[in-house]
Amino acid sequence: MATEQQVVELLGDLKDPFLHKALKETNGITEIKIKPEKNHVSVKILIAKTGTPEQLQLQMKVVDTLKKSGVESVGIRFGQLSDEEIAKHRVGEQEDGLGLLSPNCKTKFIAIASGKGGVGKSTVSVNLATSLARLGKKVGLIDADIYGFSVPDMMGITQRPVVRGERIIPVERFGVKVISMGFFVEDNAPIIWRGPMLGKMLNSFFKEVEWGDLDYLLLDLPPGTGDVALDLHQMLPSSKEIIVTTPHPTAAFVAARAGVMALNTEHEIIGVIENMSYFESKLTKEREYIFGQGGGQKLAEELKTELLGQLPLRQPDWNEEEFAPSIYEADHPTGQIFNDIAKKVIAAAE
Repeated sequence: MATEQQVVELLGDLKDPFLHKALKETNGITEIKIKPEKNHVSVKILIAKTGTPEQLQLQMKVVDTLKKSGVESVGIRFGQLSDEEIAKHRVGEQEDGLGLLSPNCKTKFIAIASGKGGVGKSTVSVNLATSLARLGKKVGLIDADIYGFSVPDMMGITQRPVVRGERIIPVERFGVKVISMGFFVEDNAPIIWRGPMLGKMLNSFFKEVEWGDLDYLLLDLPPGTGDVALDLHQMLPSSKEIIVTTPHPTAAFVAARAGVMALNTEHEIIGVIENMSYFESKLTKEREYIFGQGGGQKLAEELKTELLGQLPLRQPDWNEEEFAPSIYEADHPTGQIFNDIAKKVIAAAE
């Protein structure tokens, strides 16, 4: 039977879902009662906000952690931390007002860029995010392609974020937390804002969204090297970048500009992904290189990085019950390619 000290050690590394600090740091474990004859443990835990979905998620983690250690039944009561305790632990993120843009933030940023539109950058963004989540990573995705937002439709997202207090709660699909300009316009209306207004919106995506504890935050950048892309490069304290191109020499030539922009803003390019590399016949398995060959490899060599993967022209298998028109299932041949790419991204980002 676990002792009180063992319970503290087991639960101490679980994090307050709002302060993103370990319970042992916030002194959030306040009462422990053990009944050896019933193999029962009851605990009282204090967190920054109670009565929320995040509290329920933490409750499930507590129960799971204790039962894995051999405890048969668990009782949990939640209470709220004192204002003084909350303020003490908000010094890092909340007091400087930077949120994910704080230099102390441990989330890894991965920007997905392209030189021009129509090469599949958003398809790569949503599938790479989903693949990272399938590998057990905590993933967020910002649809930063402000004028050409498409992530909600590609992922089959029909609900919108909710506002809780002064924080925006992102929509979650396939284990990925998503925020997009598409959530804040009506009926697919065009965006006619000028640069400064867009910059403020992007700032709010970083500072006002309750992302929680993320391993990776992916950004689906606008194509090219315009104001929005430049603003994002300058906002981020540090970022890894992936360049998406097609095999066509002209597409690769234009994509090189996005790569040079990343290097000029001191962001590290971790690889190139070549989309629409070939079409493979279902009957003969013969490959046709519709857009030519070699563009992705040439671009990778020019940018002194690696070719992370080559994606064929192929449609996802649509599931009417969980409709997401651009997401490849894990066992789909293209889904397996994305899984391999995600593993390479993890290795490069660590």
